Amino acid sequence: MKVLVPVKRVIDYNVKVRVKADGSGVDLANVKMSMNPFDEIAVEEAIRLKEAGVATEIVAVSIGVKQSQETLRTALAMGADRAILIVATDDVHTDIEPLAVAKLLAAVVREEEPGLVLCGKQAIDNDMNATGQMLSALLGWSQATFASEVKIDGAHAHVTREVDGGLQTIKVKLPAIVSVDLRLNEPRYASLPNIMKAKKKPLDEKTPADYGVDITPRLSVLKTAEPAERAAGIKVGSVDELVAKLKEAGAV
Repeated sequence: MKVLVPVKRVIDYNVKVRVKADGSGVDLANVKMSMNPFDEIAVEEAIRLKEAGVATEIVAVSIGVKQSQETLRTALAMGADRAILIVATDDVHTDIEPLAVAKLLAAVVREEEPGLVLCGKQAIDNDMNATGQMLSALLGWSQATFASEVKIDGAHAHVTREVDGGLQTIKVKLPAIVSVDLRLNEPRYASLPNIMKAKKKPLDEKTPADYGVDITPRLSVLKTAEPAERAAGIKVGSVDELVAKLKEAGAV
């Protein structure tokens, strides 16, 4: 079974994000970029499926700027077999919208014919949490979101999902789209020998035009601003005073 794993280049999760002075967006100058953490978990799960003899090939896909090659090379160093980069923009500040990404991934899926698509539940830069669901709708495939455990059993996948009330286990028919959550696994570090080998693994470059997909944005960002600073708290001398304060604030 072939497994397709979409990965996205985002600001490293350890970096403190800063907004441009003019409010036009996030400042990316000299900022460390890395693979979206949820996508990294998806790559790790695909590798584990291959190590277990379930998957036969892992294809990593990224959509964005040419610099996303670095992200794909990381996936290849971890253990993916080959990669596809769809160069959709030259501007690092341009974020391709989820529907356009889903349409491009759907075209790749039809071409590659994988048995499973493993993707991160969301990207940490825009927190959309929509691409996997859109891709499922476009393909008419089964979907399982927020996966904390994935088991393949013949023509089906048993997926344990994290829901508000706890955990839910569902059975979906393959081929399927599975979006992964943080508790699924802990991604491995790429070893130096594998990093060197990754440089020789195939990485194909495509464009949206190759797939006949229009990626014209439907949304426009009017303004970007820092989160409001948290207001200072106050001290109270007794429970009665606390209740009175809460009543004043309308919390009781």
